[in-house]
Amino acid sequence: MNTLASAVTGQLAALPVAVPINGLHHFAYRCRDAEETRHFYEDVLGLPLFHYIRADTVPSTGEYCPYVHIFFRMTDGSCLAFFDLGDNQLAAPSANTPAWVNHIAMRVDSVEQLEAMKTRIEGHGIEVLGVTDHRIFRSIYFFDPNGIRLELCAQLADPQQMQQEQQGIHERLDAWSREKSLRLAVVRQTLLD
Repeated sequence: MNTLASAVTGQLAALPVAVPINGLHHFAYRCRDAEETRHFYEDVLGLPLFHYIRADTVPSTGEYCPYVHIFFRMTDGSCLAFFDLGDNQLAAPSANTPAWVNHIAMRVDSVEQLEAMKTRIEGHGIEVLGVTDHRIFRSIYFFDPNGIRLELCAQLADPQQMQQEQQGIHERLDAWSREKSLRLAVVRQTLLD
């Protein structure tokens, strides 16, 4: 081991251990319009408007940017939050990521509740995909007025099954990494030929 690597290893060993992360406080997105977003999350999905912040300066950067920050609370205390930047603009979709990849998944207690929410959401004229069977849970998918993909899930697997699902998880991830590396090498070689 070289001196630099040895010094970095020593520095890492001196760091405090990671503390438990207890859950999600909030996840924030940009929204086009705070009232439109409030209507969807509170009146359609039933998440209460929990907190409101109005400011002209971003606390973390000091940047001038008038905004409203609204929070909708779930029963576990976590929140979905949105920033209305006052310009009626949606967040731009990622050019290199399919629309189905980035999404927020929220939990309901049963498949019956999932099906009831599907009926409720469709009753508001919103297209819903599913019920989709993922073996350990079932889901429905839909978009909010900001183009954010949402998922509601009903867990099927009990804690014992989820513990079994974890067996060999690092080895399966390693296998994926090897498979991906080989596939990318073939793509690179094809581009060179």
